[in-house]
Amino acid sequence: MLARNKAPGLPKAAGLGGLRLRSPLRHLFLQGAGDAQGESGLKRAHFKEWRLPFWLLAPQLFILLLFFFIPSIRALIQAFQLTEFGATTQWVGFQNFERLFRSNVYWSSAQVTLIFTIMQSALTLSVALLLAFASNHILRGRGAYRTVLLLPYAIAPAIAGIMLAFLFNPRVGPVAHMLQGLGLDWDPNRNSWHALALIVMAASWKHICYNYIFLVAALMSVPQSILESAYLDGAGPIQRFLRISLPMITPTLFFLIVINFVYGLFETFAIVDATTRGGPAGATSILVYKVYQDGFVTLDLGSSAAQSVVLMALALFLTFTQFHFVERRVNYSV
Repeated sequence: MLARNKAPGLPKAAGLGGLRLRSPLRHLFLQGAGDAQGESGLKRAHFKEWRLPFWLLAPQLFILLLFFFIPSIRALIQAFQLTEFGATTQWVGFQNFERLFRSNVYWSSAQVTLIFTIMQSALTLSVALLLAFASNHILRGRGAYRTVLLLPYAIAPAIAGIMLAFLFNPRVGPVAHMLQGLGLDWDPNRNSWHALALIVMAASWKHICYNYIFLVAALMSVPQSILESAYLDGAGPIQRFLRISLPMITPTLFFLIVINFVYGLFETFAIVDATTRGGPAGATSILVYKVYQDGFVTLDLGSSAAQSVVLMALALFLTFTQFHFVERRVNYSV
């Protein structure tokens, strides 16, 4: 607890305001605050022994070890092995990768993944930008509108896929009946482009709210003095948005483009599984879903592990690109 007494040897510049700490960690805090006096107000936590910081980090390290490092190492090893009937294993080197890159089915899945990712990213970002612009100009009930727009973020991806699959079901879906009434022979169970459009809409609807959060924050940080000056000069809302706000939030747009690309590659498995299950005839079997099909349906564990390694390499490359080429240019203070 805190009491109104001066701590001996601790100046007010340490940020305590003359308060005295009475706790078991008092000596640790005082030592860290004392060492930070000459570091421009920075504070560091110093521990006399390694046990306390280790136990503080142990839960997170255990989760990373159990759900990330061990499966990653296991997949990397299995990518160079051939497993027969889930029992006997044989070291085959790069044969799984050679067989993978020679497969027309894999390149077809890669092409579908590229088209799906581009369409999903463009639709998600454009709709989120439109909603952020519209909600930013609402005078009454702005908080209520923003709350409603953020609700899809709390829905699980599988539930989002089931909802869209029901709404666009050619037999019982109300949206499908509306499209059929307009003259469109909508049937994602037989038409591959309809199925691709369905998973694009489902993935975009689930991820629009994530983009919306960043775009609203970016628009709110645009200096009002510049917008008011443009308003006095006769610029309308759309002109102010296109010529002032949009150029000033381009770093956030670049950041969201990378995030949407990663989302389309690695986080849409549940949506595809709940809507089309990769059909019809593999037309919506994107790469992350093909990893599941080859590993858990056809039991081709070597090929599945090789595909996961390729996806992991893509994830590392995109992360490196984001932090070294995009994140440096992101300026949230505008």
